[in-house]
Amino acid sequence: MNHDLKQYPQPITGMTLRRLPVAMRALFSCFLITIGMGFLAAIYYLFLQDVDPHQRMGMSLVPSVAAKYYGERSGTRLESALRGSMSSRISAADKAKVVGWLRDGATQDGFAGVQPIFENTCAVCHSAKPGLPIPPLTTFEQVKALAQVDMGTSLLVLARVSHVHLFGISIIFLLTGTIFAMSEISWKWRLPILVIPYLAIWADIGSWWMTKYEPVFAYVVVGGGALLGSALGVQIFFSLWEMWFADRPSKHTRQRML
Repeated sequence: MNHDLKQYPQPITGMTLRRLPVAMRALFSCFLITIGMGFLAAIYYLFLQDVDPHQRMGMSLVPSVAAKYYGERSGTRLESALRGSMSSRISAADKAKVVGWLRDGATQDGFAGVQPIFENTCAVCHSAKPGLPIPPLTTFEQVKALAQVDMGTSLLVLARVSHVHLFGISIIFLLTGTIFAMSEISWKWRLPILVIPYLAIWADIGSWWMTKYEPVFAYVVVGGGALLGSALGVQIFFSLWEMWFADRPSKHTRQRML
């Protein structure tokens, strides 16, 4: 009996992934695969929502994350367009006048002085016509919407998204971790793999709040997310491996160990 037990990293007197009945292995496998697919879909959604639009403007991953939480505070969206993609479409004098109005606070009282510029230069394309993918610039309210400094994600949104992620992701790792805990990997490896996801959650979500005030913490957001995804992948892979591909104790060995 002792000789048989030496081939396992722990005494196999309880339920382990290798000894689960087929029905339980099938149930756990479907759950793990579905969670993995959901995580990949979430990553793709984040790419389309947050990363790809910034990459189209020439920004890499970390600056894109910083722009999401910290914002782009060097100027307003409208000023950035006037100095960038729209620079050739407006005269230098008109550009200086609009930028001056923006930096003076973009007030409604001062809008009368720049309104003819928007009507004669911008409204040709930026009109309130249905189906156009560009914002209209015909009224003060429409122009004002693009004349705000981007301060990033608001505290209200951060609080809402944070509590949803903390609740949801922690429950996911409770379930995947419970399955992985039944593996026969040595505890010196198993325990860190069970704990690291929660450290990654704290680092990832906590750094959202810190990036709101200091963009350098965007590196922690990226690192925490990568660590979380890696830990989830390890739990899923090794759990599936032990359930379906690892060697199983023979019937004679199981009887001797019971």
